Order: sequence, then structure tokens, then C-alpha cells
Amino acid sequence: MTSLFTAPTVFLTSIVAAAVLIYIPYLAVAYGRFQVGYDMAAPRAMFDKLPSYAQRANWAHQNTLEAFPIFAAAALMAYITGQNSQTAEIAAITFVVARLLYSGFYIANIPLGRSLMFAIGNICAGTLFVLSVSHG
Repeated sequence: MTSLFTAPTVFLTSIVAAAVLIYIPYLAVAYGRFQVGYDMAAPRAMFDKLPSYAQRANWAHQNTLEAFPIFAAAALMAYITGQNSQTAEIAAITFVVARLLYSGFYIANIPLGRSLMFAIGNICAGTLFVLSVSHG
């Protein structure tokens, strides 16, 4: 399969996309804060006042923030070791798609979808690690 982008471009672009995804759920948090009235003096104290979708969005934001360094390390390893396989490219792209869906499922309160996307994302990062370490 001929890729529109080179493997290094896929890896680096996926890292940027994954970084942007950290803040996508926070748009729902911001909307929830707008609904309940933003308290500049105690922004964290208002968490319990947020609608349930905004609380889940905050959790999705936190989890995405936690998942990012692992994926960034895996994608950078693939980049540095010169991975040029279709499998590595698919893993990088699939991670980004899975994490986008993860946040959507989390905010929409679809636990099975959220859990599946979490697992797929982890498998993708693990795949990049394995391919990078086994690269001759």
C-alpha cells in the first residue's frame, strides 16, 4: 500500500493530533462550567456542581492527558528507529482515532465503547513499542 504520507510524517503528525485530543473533552467541561456559572475563585470546587456529562468530560480529559506520554514515547521510538511498516503507520493513526472515540464514548456515557477504545489505544502504543524494539 502506498501511503499519502511518509511513515515519519505519520508518526510526528499523530503525536501532534494526540496532543490536540487532550483538550477536546475540555470543551464539554467548559460548556458545563458555563451552564452552572464559572467560579473564578474556586474553579476546582465547582466540579461537583457540573452536569454529569461535564464530569465525565473532565475524566476523559485527565485520562487522555495520562495516555499521551506513553503514545508519544512509542511514536517517537518508531520515528527514531526508522519504522517504515504499514503496521506501524496503522497503529499510530488508529491510536488517534481510538482516543477521539474514547472521549466521545466517555462523555456520552457509553462504558463498553470507552473501554474498547482504551484497550485499542493501548494495543496501538504497545505495537509501536514492540515494532521499535524488534527493529533490527
